[in-house]
Amino acid sequence: MDNRYQKTIYACFIGYIVQAIVNNFVPLLFLTFNRSYGIPLSRITMLVTFNFGLQLLVDLVSVSFVDRIGYRASMLLAHVTAAAGLLLLSVLPEVMADPFHGLLICVILYAVGGGLLEVLVSPVMEACPTRNKEAAMSLLHSFYCWGHVGVVLLSTLFFRLAGISRWKILAVVWAVIPLCNAFLFIRVPIAPLVKEGEKGMTFRELFSKKVFWILMLMMVCSGASEQAVSQWASALAEKGLGISKTLGDLLGPMCFAIFMGSSRAFYGKYGENINLEHFMTGSALLCCVSYLVIALVPSPVIALSGCALCGLSVGIMWPGSFSTASASMSRGGTALFALLALGGDLGCSSGPTLAGAVSSLLGDNLRMGILSALVFPVGLLAAIRLRKRIAIKDSPRVSSDINGK
Repeated sequence: MDNRYQKTIYACFIGYIVQAIVNNFVPLLFLTFNRSYGIPLSRITMLVTFNFGLQLLVDLVSVSFVDRIGYRASMLLAHVTAAAGLLLLSVLPEVMADPFHGLLICVILYAVGGGLLEVLVSPVMEACPTRNKEAAMSLLHSFYCWGHVGVVLLSTLFFRLAGISRWKILAVVWAVIPLCNAFLFIRVPIAPLVKEGEKGMTFRELFSKKVFWILMLMMVCSGASEQAVSQWASALAEKGLGISKTLGDLLGPMCFAIFMGSSRAFYGKYGENINLEHFMTGSALLCCVSYLVIALVPSPVIALSGCALCGLSVGIMWPGSFSTASASMSRGGTALFALLALGGDLGCSSGPTLAGAVSSLLGDNLRMGILSALVFPVGLLAAIRLRKRIAIKDSPRVSSDINGK
């Protein structure tokens, strides 16, 4: 690999840590906002809706300006808006007549940054001249998991030592990371995503390809398979084991994130010698097993172990789908990665929604809700098979690039 791009890779790793901060820091403060500002929990939940809803919108509209202003400028915009949202958390709720409006402005700012990072970081990493792009992509996505773990652990430690009332100090500390990474992206080299002389595909071109829709199905199923358990892991731990919220977070989402990150790091280290399609197929099958364990095994401890197993199984799904898409559609460009991010986010929202809806219909039976989400890893298995058939039919060379090692 060209050593000039090593710092670019490090900057991409930090970029996913920034996204983990954006998505996971403020939810730790929801009850604090409720007590300190008197904001009802029904309004506070709107912050989550605005965050992920705006990220979805950014995924879609980014195609219209990223290629025009360039990846470097877009990266700077992403990090600056993320930092601004985190910094202003310590100011706007105090100075505005309605603290909720102050929080909402902050969420809007860092959601723009988070949405842009989701679109930008993977293609910038993909464009780097690495020896094994699938392994590099998996390692990259593991940093979101480590960022998630770090945000929860370090924030919990800070609140324990300094007190939850000093959360504004921590918001400023977390904002330093995107600011520093913005300066790093000013200097690092960024390789072109599409080869010189070629032009990235338009929406119309992408929509006309059968393989594109299979790839979108892979992304939706990957996001849904991951989040259907991740978002409900804490509730499963609390309800099944009768433990506190703090311990539930540590045994549920934290365990899930650690195992998911470990899976991605493993493929990042050894992926050069592992067939990606086989690894994804095995992971999807293991995910099905984990869902069945969570839903059908009566022991709460074993069911909770199923959550950790699920984290291990879903690790490769998102980065593996990105790598498969890049190899299948080399001219996809910004439009492809933006739409893949959109598909992944749709999956992230639909997985927990289906599990929660079915759970409510069956008298808050969360296990049966998780069982209903089994459709997503099964859908991923079907999509992997369909993609292979289309790739072999349309271009045997592309198929061999993805599957052969």
